[in-house]
Amino acid sequence: MASGLATTLASHSVLGANDRLRLGIIGSGARGIELLRSIPPGSSIDVAAVADIYSRNLEDALRVVPGARVYDDHRRLLEDTSIDAVIIATPPHLHSEHFVNSLDAGKHVYVERTMAFTVEHARRMRQAFAKTTRRTVQVGHQVCSSGQITDAAAFLAGTQVGKITAIHMRMFRNTPRGKPHWSRPVYPGMTLDNIAWESFLGDAPARGFDLNRYVNWRLYADYSGGSVSENMSQQLAFWYRALKLQIPHAVNMSGGIYLWKDGREVPDTMNVTLEQPEEMLVTWDSGFGNNQLGISEDVLGTDGTISRGQTLRYTPQKVNRPDGTEALGRTATLPNAHMQNFIDCIRSGKEPNCPFELGYRVSIACRMALESYRLGRTVRWDAGQEQIV
Repeated sequence: MASGLATTLASHSVLGANDRLRLGIIGSGARGIELLRSIPPGSSIDVAAVADIYSRNLEDALRVVPGARVYDDHRRLLEDTSIDAVIIATPPHLHSEHFVNSLDAGKHVYVERTMAFTVEHARRMRQAFAKTTRRTVQVGHQVCSSGQITDAAAFLAGTQVGKITAIHMRMFRNTPRGKPHWSRPVYPGMTLDNIAWESFLGDAPARGFDLNRYVNWRLYADYSGGSVSENMSQQLAFWYRALKLQIPHAVNMSGGIYLWKDGREVPDTMNVTLEQPEEMLVTWDSGFGNNQLGISEDVLGTDGTISRGQTLRYTPQKVNRPDGTEALGRTATLPNAHMQNFIDCIRSGKEPNCPFELGYRVSIACRMALESYRLGRTVRWDAGQEQIV
């Protein structure tokens, strides 16, 4: 990944297959660095600029992309008209601000999951997206570029699955005793002198500098939806794309902090039920105290089941398909497929594998779950008013 040596391109220009693409990244923490490393080699990309509110993260990014310009304010990066596209890899509560600013600056955008943190954020992002022309937006649900999507589409294309009435999803993990899931160490060198605290807060509730909240933002409801945002969203995105599912009518979430009594606010054990307008019930069970059930999904149809884990498998329901046979999906997932798809769509103008509207629907479903948990009741989606009630 070279940096800084490309021919300057106006941010509104159409990029040809051989034009170099100048890229900036907003948020160069662990996930941001991982996304930088996912940029396919030989893809004519110049990572020209990096923005982050913590000086150490900027130093780490320069080890990956030496020569890139660095900024402690993302707005300064966006002022550079030679930057064609940005990757947004900041905590979810900041996605809306960074997304809107990036589109307003004329950039193509790759935004990490979950796309929007609240319904209001989702609305702002949609307004910004509606104003753009010829801008590619890819949401970071990498499963949408997997070979399994191709295989699922093949299984669903005919009549071998039948009427689908339920999807059962699971996401279970475990960590060694004494090592709470997602908890990261806080170091003395992290101070107000090298962390822009007000920029981290964004439009979250104001509070004094709290280093633990900055480092362990995934544990706090002001900045993260916990496993719902990180994990359920990814599993939902796969089937929302494969089955073209809409925002659920109603969602209920129950659970609690049963395991890690470390001050976290997001639950470590939970169950979510989503009532889909397609007459389908989607359930998701998740916990951080045992990994026996692992990560899997089962799509239950009258004529067959599609099971997704490390592989994708079709199993017939013999009561309706006595002559049906099992089948395995075999389409490989290419390395860095999702990022490559983003780059290809910038050049071609085609719709990416996880477009804005898919990210929007998944975001609303996740926020409905979080609101149900917060309120302690089932919530519903008022499609006319576009709000949770």
